[in-house]
Amino acid sequence: MFDPFESCFVVSIVAATPNFLVSVATLCCSTNMNSQLRNWSDIRVFLAVIQEGSTLAASRKLGISQPTVARRIEALESETGLTLFTRDTRGFKPTEEARSLVALAEGVEQAVDSFVDNVRELGRQRPIRVTSPGFFSDRVMDLFSEFSASNPGVAFEFIPSVKVLNLAEGEADIAFRIAKNEFDENLICRKISTARWALFGGQIYADKFGLPKSLDDLRGHRFVTYEHDDVPDYLHKWLLRRVSPDQIIMSFNEVELVQASIRSGHGLGLVNLRIAASDDSLIRCSGSIEELTRSNMMLISPDAYRRQEVRAFTRFFAPRYAATFK
Repeated sequence: MFDPFESCFVVSIVAATPNFLVSVATLCCSTNMNSQLRNWSDIRVFLAVIQEGSTLAASRKLGISQPTVARRIEALESETGLTLFTRDTRGFKPTEEARSLVALAEGVEQAVDSFVDNVRELGRQRPIRVTSPGFFSDRVMDLFSEFSASNPGVAFEFIPSVKVLNLAEGEADIAFRIAKNEFDENLICRKISTARWALFGGQIYADKFGLPKSLDDLRGHRFVTYEHDDVPDYLHKWLLRRVSPDQIIMSFNEVELVQASIRSGHGLGLVNLRIAASDDSLIRCSGSIEELTRSNMMLISPDAYRRQEVRAFTRFFAPRYAATFK
């Protein structure tokens, strides 16, 4: 548990504004001081005595003994070279010098309290934000569930997005992307599988028009394709190199719609082999098309990777995903 009262800070590091910095620097570097002010908690004790009116009341507020309060005041006076309180039978009475320092001391207290609040906020575990072009399959979600079960304090936030989010700018922590190149020098990259495509049709189409026996047998067939402004169009371009434009009867900006159209018998289309493996209604018309092969990448923001839970998830997920879809 972070306890600001037990922490020692040189006062000048918590001064937030230029004027405040000058004032505190003057306090800390006075030629009358025996040494630099080393312990900010002495200032909190100083404030408590002024606010409460006695060392006894201050000790109750701070939760420390009265003799400790008195020693901390003496230490502060020794370091500053100032008499901050006069002592009499009625207790501690602040001197004029002490009253002139109250506003500065309150500023130091506020700055340290703000520092502590920010430390706690930064230390609070945030969800791991994961983005991918679409929703994960049940098999992949099982991996997330398995990790969450063994790490109950870790939560995930899923951001389905075809658009490539900027991890360096903090738009997400981890991205799953299909890429031709395996490495991005600005990100931490893990290749988790190889993505392959083949040509597929549906039973309705096969009953009406038959299916091509090879990729050299595409004349006269109808096709559906995928196009999206935020996604490289290598699938669509591959198709255009092999068939005439009038053979492409439908174009969709969602992969799921392409597959639904193939199942409905509208035309033939390219489908990721991993996705097709879970859809018995798709009929494969070709072998894997090697020129369309890409790397399925897990990309991690360097800032996110500094978080222990993100590193743990990366080590957990990458080998299990690769084994699941080997």
